Amino acid sequence: MRFVAAAAVILGSIAVATLVGSHAPSSIADTRSYPRHLVTPIKAEGDKPGGGAARGDDSCQYANDHECDEPGIGTGACRMNTDHSDCVHLRTGEDDSCQWHGDGECDEPNFGSGACTQGTDRADCGNIAWLRNQNDSCATAFNGVCEEPGHGSGSCRPHTDRADCLGRNRPMAINDHFFGHDDRVLVPVNQAPWRFVGALNMDRGSECTATLIAPNVIITAAHCINEDNGVDARATFHSASGNLSARVVAYLTDRRFDYHRFGSTNDIDGLDWALLRLDRPLGAQLGYAGVQNLTGRGAQIARAANLMQAGYAWDTGTHLAGDTRCHIVAIHRDNTFAHACDTTRGDSGSSFFVANGSGFDVIGVDSNFRSNHGGPIINIAVSAASFQPHVADFAAGRTGVRVEAKGK
Repeated sequence: MRFVAAAAVILGSIAVATLVGSHAPSSIADTRSYPRHLVTPIKAEGDKPGGGAARGDDSCQYANDHECDEPGIGTGACRMNTDHSDCVHLRTGEDDSCQWHGDGECDEPNFGSGACTQGTDRADCGNIAWLRNQNDSCATAFNGVCEEPGHGSGSCRPHTDRADCLGRNRPMAINDHFFGHDDRVLVPVNQAPWRFVGALNMDRGSECTATLIAPNVIITAAHCINEDNGVDARATFHSASGNLSARVVAYLTDRRFDYHRFGSTNDIDGLDWALLRLDRPLGAQLGYAGVQNLTGRGAQIARAANLMQAGYAWDTGTHLAGDTRCHIVAIHRDNTFAHACDTTRGDSGSSFFVANGSGFDVIGVDSNFRSNHGGPIINIAVSAASFQPHVADFAAGRTGVRVEAKGK
């Protein structure tokens, strides 16, 4: 089973800095119909389609998404007693009613596959249940000081300063970005390369991360601008620095990319890239990264290079956070590479940077991750080998498909 690292098309979103709930709205449109952190869609391999719901009051707009959204025991995104089917097992006692309990893989949301309702896979999730509804969305997360109520300054809301209050160690089998330890930091958005990064807010309500690689061109993942009915690239890019924004006016993807095939197999991961042209040259003010085919220089050089990555992860609210020292672990022949950077849902489309002596180059974009029973997840990125040959012509306006306004 594999997962989209930060899909731009799916169900709800996750917490933002000012709210505890995982479906809390933020100032920048993110999922996800609620910004910035969607529930990750399972990249299906025929198993675990999800279970049914118990009877009760399910008037919560996020009812039956397997995640409890009531106050106290859930995210707090909905009123008490309005998300019965998702919360009943937490209220009455956790059990093993999940169809796949005991298979060695946690199937509850966020730290598991999300195929079963919270509280129904006790056998596989019990030892990591303490992570439930915890995140790092506080503005001072990752500073080494616990600041939730009753600790330190108390400036963080409850459950929003996870790494500082509970520690950075994570179970190796968790279905998230960690390799036993959370190495992320909040990055300085006024400095390079982070000022080249921004949030790509789709008009339909989802969100990914994107990076300036020319004055008016950004790079992201192809699955971010695709949906069931094909490409929908209507979107606004909001810079992490400078409060600048621009509309997407054209796009370019590999014509062989197929959204449904990408969502159900590993066969075309190397095609998961998209170049987007903006209506304003934000890079003239913010600067932009170069593009380098690092994997084309050979495995030894590529694996030795220090990578830097940051995105709008599901669990860090509106803050740009990432792993500033990580590495490629394997290079694949389909123009993808596996890496050990701490990426998760919400990071899709985010770039992997290397220093080039005078600036920074993008060497790949975050795509998806695959589960690995008993071990760390396998993070997959698209190498710049796939999109570098197309950048110059697209930036010059010689290629690309115009983005039509809705209704045209």
